[in-house]
Amino acid sequence: MLDNKRIVITGANGVLGKAVTKKVIDSGASAILLDIKFDEDDVSPDEIERYEVDLLDYDHVAETVKDLGAVDGLLNLAGGFSMGPLVHEVSQQEWDFQFRINVDTLRHSVKAFVPKLLEQNSAAIVNVGALGALKGAPAMGAYCASKSAVMRLTESLSEELKGKGINVNAVLPSIIDTPANRSAMPNANPQEWVSPDDLANVICFLASDASRAVHGALIPVAGLS
Repeated sequence: MLDNKRIVITGANGVLGKAVTKKVIDSGASAILLDIKFDEDDVSPDEIERYEVDLLDYDHVAETVKDLGAVDGLLNLAGGFSMGPLVHEVSQQEWDFQFRINVDTLRHSVKAFVPKLLEQNSAAIVNVGALGALKGAPAMGAYCASKSAVMRLTESLSEELKGKGINVNAVLPSIIDTPANRSAMPNANPQEWVSPDDLANVICFLASDASRAVHGALIPVAGLS
């Protein structure tokens, strides 16, 4: 599905990042991993390049990109979630955190990588929105606002790049089955959530040539929830 492509994965050291990395390699591509740090005991196969990059620092991202060769896809998985106070109680620090981790990481990688992607005959960008951010929710105002920005940026970027050989789309997962979510919601049924492997399948499809007719789509990936 991704034969001989070189795919960049941001937030690669997270649970979803590791699942996507495995799927990328299993699909015949080479993986280029970006994250603030990697597990010390992680042994990467030859198909993987790893770069410790602060995605909140555009200059750091841009400097890293200069050292890379051709790139066929950018999977923007970096981001984060936290419950917050009510909208009228959100501090500037809490607001900034959500937009920095979810929006600025995306903007920095897009700004650094799009010129490189334009050098290819075809390329793909896949972002991660949130199904829960399609509408507001209590104690999630800053998070929903930040993920809404991701979705609007996805649509805008798609309109800008679809005539230049780059298709841009986003997945909108519901709750992802991770150890952290199981710990935070011990009484929930994780069988109804989205497995990282299933979400990785959708992400890699959107990064493949099979999705070349799909532009600006926000794909719900909800599992059984």
